[in-house]
Amino acid sequence: MEPRFNLLTNELGTKISKRFANFSQVIAQSTLPKSTQELVSLRASQINGCGWCIDMHTKEAAAAGETPVRLNLVAAWRESTVFTDAERAALALAEEGTRLADAHHGVSDETWARVREHYDDDQIATLVSLVALINAANRLGVILRQQGGSYEPGIFASISS
Repeated sequence: MEPRFNLLTNELGTKISKRFANFSQVIAQSTLPKSTQELVSLRASQINGCGWCIDMHTKEAAAAGETPVRLNLVAAWRESTVFTDAERAALALAEEGTRLADAHHGVSDETWARVREHYDDDQIATLVSLVALINAANRLGVILRQQGGSYEPGIFASISS
């Protein structure tokens, strides 16, 4: 399956991509742990079937020191012992915020309470924004048929600003 279109080869697409990269930089510079950011992005990308984003967030997490065991268990985080309670709350938020059509009530009060227990207001703002951003990025990747396998960690740093 060939990619359909490359946003970076189009003037308007490049402007849009830069805005995504800038938004991503604000999230990356927050106090939300980098490992949590990558785990959340990876889980949403797995749910949405975005191979390019799965490739990117797996490699970015590994480059930041995440272990292969934890990366391999993200899809089964509920049945794993390697995630903290805070990470579990973030992963639950990512799943419920991604599966809006599957969960007609959106994010449950129980999940929200667990998130409030583990994260401050700035980190919650970051988590909510991250879930929204990765879902948008996943949709772009799936619609445009971006393939996983060729991502190199850090390549987006050059297109922000």
